[in-house]
Amino acid sequence: MELSINDDKYNISLLDTVFNIKFNESLIHQVFTSYKLNSKKGTKFNKNRSNVSGSNKKPWKQKGTGKARSGSKKSPIWRSGGVTFGSQFISYKKKINKKMYNLACKSILSEFIRNNNILVFNNFSIEISKTKLLIEKLKNLNINNNVIIITHFKDINLIRASNNLYKVNIEYIPNINILNVINFSKIIITTESIKYLEKILS
Repeated sequence: MELSINDDKYNISLLDTVFNIKFNESLIHQVFTSYKLNSKKGTKFNKNRSNVSGSNKKPWKQKGTGKARSGSKKSPIWRSGGVTFGSQFISYKKKINKKMYNLACKSILSEFIRNNNILVFNNFSIEISKTKLLIEKLKNLNINNNVIIITHFKDINLIRASNNLYKVNIEYIPNINILNVINFSKIIITTESIKYLEKILS
């Protein structure tokens, strides 16, 4: 498979094993569910009688005092005692293996290519970190917003220029999570970034 390079007269060859994969909706849903759940923290916690600090000594003898029986000051019926059926830490983690993650990434990228929503450049940059320059560059490509730009290095000018733009995100190799691209309708990517993705996903 070949894709035209926007700032060059040549085309770039793409690996079919990475960029021509059947769209697997159920797998992507599974991976995204795991991705969201793993970022969720169950921080709600109440101390039950085993978590309350204090002595385990019986407050008074069982019989002969005229008081109600009591076995521990940690009892839920005591002031400052444990909570009955209190909330506990919950782990929402759902594990997925590397093969599933890679296949989901390839499936997403392949779908973008099928829909002609990937633009390839040898180099995509601006001279100075001005938002106006980035807006003009995107307008020339008929892109208003909702685009992710993937570069092969940390381009400070692009990052700063995009800070004020809604739904324009800059990602760079290798600090990239491919799953983030599904939140955007267009991808702008450099040829070096494509080579890197082919290397890690094939």
